[in-house]
Amino acid sequence: KSNEIVAIPKLLDLLAIEGAIVTIDAMGCQRDIAARITDKKADYVLALKGNQGSLREDVALFVAEQQAKGFQDTTISQNETVDGDHGRIETRKTTVIHDVAWLRARHDWPGLKSVVVVESTRRVGDKIESETRLYITSLALIAAFVGPIIRSHWAIENSLHWVMDMVFRDDECRVRTQNAPANFTTLKHMAHNLLRQAPGKDSLRLRRKVAAWDDDFLASIIAA
Repeated sequence: KSNEIVAIPKLLDLLAIEGAIVTIDAMGCQRDIAARITDKKADYVLALKGNQGSLREDVALFVAEQQAKGFQDTTISQNETVDGDHGRIETRKTTVIHDVAWLRARHDWPGLKSVVVVESTRRVGDKIESETRLYITSLALIAAFVGPIIRSHWAIENSLHWVMDMVFRDDECRVRTQNAPANFTTLKHMAHNLLRQAPGKDSLRLRRKVAAWDDDFLASIIAA
């Protein structure tokens, strides 16, 4: 429950991440965090927003200028995916800018090798929403590989963190002392995994209620 900027380096010190790819949202886009990841022989993909003022401004300006020129002055790779579900069509265009020596020299960012631009367009009926997100990474991969890495980060955010907060009210939990927070978190994750494996199309919230009401259903998901 502490500040993420303080907690993330401590967590990284505890983990064996050699060879892994660490993805963090904009709060974790810090030099010290990037340095700790690369020092442990891992790679990072960090969301870039306003908390990194001059870096974000330089990247956004460069991207805008290169987009206007069709990226003629730099080396890039691109990949586009289209997904449809429940009447929603989403197009994601990932552009990786590989020529970032100037950015490394200007900002001295640890391990920086590429800038990533993800342009998303969502169409639901007649409504169209567009969003552009920027990332920095220590990876030297083409867009076809970087795009799925970024998407998998948000899959975890949406399928786990959002569920833990909305279904299990994790952020409202007042348990704070000794081993109780870790124990409660472990139990909630166990319950989440069991509920996900239960057959049917009911929401996790409804499955949790049924498990509380129906001993047979509870026994079935525990024994599954």
